[in-house]
Amino acid sequence: MTEIQRPGALYQQVAAAIREAILSGEFAPDSLLPSEAQLMARYQVSRPTVRNAIAALRAEGLIDVRHGKGSFVRSDGHPALTIERRVSRTSDGQFAMPNGDVWEEVEEPSPYRTRTTKITGRLLELSEEEALFGCDRLLIDPGTGTRAMHRTLIPFEVTEATPPLAEDPCKRPAEIYQVLTQDGHKLWWSETVRAHMPLPDERTTLQLPDATPILHLARVTHGADNRPVILEELRVGADRAELAYRITADKQPARRARV
Repeated sequence: MTEIQRPGALYQQVAAAIREAILSGEFAPDSLLPSEAQLMARYQVSRPTVRNAIAALRAEGLIDVRHGKGSFVRSDGHPALTIERRVSRTSDGQFAMPNGDVWEEVEEPSPYRTRTTKITGRLLELSEEEALFGCDRLLIDPGTGTRAMHRTLIPFEVTEATPPLAEDPCKRPAEIYQVLTQDGHKLWWSETVRAHMPLPDERTTLQLPDATPILHLARVTHGADNRPVILEELRVGADRAELAYRITADKQPARRARV
């Protein structure tokens, strides 16, 4: 039995005691926490106090409640999946994703028409409310069960100049790159990564535990005159995946000699 003798609301005291037990290793990662009755006896508190303490630890991301199974300590292990973020070309000039295309589609891709927002417009260097073709995919890595949401956004002005994209805006990224290259574009890519807490539909679709942030990747494909031609967004749970980048040194322009 552990007696609580600390200032603050009682449930906060219980949460602090459980937190210490987790951080000290008494409650190991992936292990099942004691039941509510056991925690009530251990800390000499009521059931509502224990439930409030567990809720606080869930909000912190230390505990994952699995319906019908109980409360588990979150794993502190290595992410299940490493996503390599680079683009390669084969000897015959085809584009290829690193390690092949490991993702499988959970359902049929969903094409639609939409318009730029403040955020997507900035990335595509377009004003707000500019017309876009969109395509959403729900993906899964069969080896780990990691789910990801992928979105492709193509400006109308790009599809008008590239008919194969207007006919099928849901082509896979490597196919889109190939079509653009055949149309005369010399491509390069820029990418940003940010983290945010999921919206309810993102949490449900990605099957995320409580208090789990999302990694949100935005990759812009640049073509002729360095103009953005494609925006891809990938969202995946930060508890499931890590990102790997290959970094090379850019060539600096030669300095002109001073006269």
